[in-house]
Amino acid sequence: MPDCTISPNTVERVGADAWQARLALGFADAAGTTRLTERVHSGPLRVQKALYPEGGAVCHAIVVHPPGGVVGGDQLSITARVGDHARAFLSTPGAAKWYKANGQCSGQRVALHAGLDASIEWMPQESIFFDQAEVALEHEVTLAAGAVYIGCEILCLGRRASGETFKSGKITQRSAIRRDGRLIWWEQGALQGAGALQRSALGFDGRSVCATLIAAGAPACAPACAPLTAAALAGLREIAAGGDARFGVTQTKDVLVARYLGDDSEAARRAMLEVWRRVRPHFIGRVGLVPRIWNT
Repeated sequence: MPDCTISPNTVERVGADAWQARLALGFADAAGTTRLTERVHSGPLRVQKALYPEGGAVCHAIVVHPPGGVVGGDQLSITARVGDHARAFLSTPGAAKWYKANGQCSGQRVALHAGLDASIEWMPQESIFFDQAEVALEHEVTLAAGAVYIGCEILCLGRRASGETFKSGKITQRSAIRRDGRLIWWEQGALQGAGALQRSALGFDGRSVCATLIAAGAPACAPACAPLTAAALAGLREIAAGGDARFGVTQTKDVLVARYLGDDSEAARRAMLEVWRRVRPHFIGRVGLVPRIWNT
């Protein structure tokens, strides 16, 4: 089995036939309009153009991976820096597909930075892990004073509609959020195909789809660190997950987390988008209009 332990050098360990792709983006505020000021890439990762579906204040960028899937040994690195007072929204045009390892670990490292009173949203479409995939995922967010982050991940183990399951392979994941240099969120785990965590009631409980949305930072419509009201939280918890899926929302002083656990990626998407639509005005002061790219 390939080594899928995450380390700072994960992106460097690639085979002769593997893709090593990097994308570095920079955003800056220009008199109330957020501009895409940096776009550097190597390998198959691109952002074609800046988009402004909700006016100039928020710059939307669609991260494109032309191969359409990640095979064993491929390594992706995405970095985005949002300058003071700027606002950026990042998404993807379709599901990410992680294929059979072929003896090598594949991986993705995402590093997001938001400056003073800035906001960054990371809303990719779902990630599908095929049987025998060996994947290491790392996600790091750094927030300056007054900055906000909203991010969502939807993980699908196999393609249930096609009768495919995640019977073997391994997925390791680590995520961290720091604000003003202080760690406010840390999560890591390792999921073995058909392993104990996949079966356990404390893990996936035999389900194939897990989704998480995290909102962190200083809300735009309230004093810094003000949480959602009890009524707003109760409304979020009433969002229908569908079928026998599980859905919950937790709030601490610095972070709000919504989770879905079930077997339907479309239901997970609907639930996460509804949470995003409701919390975005509170944290960023912007209406949550579903991005057009999510409807294609």
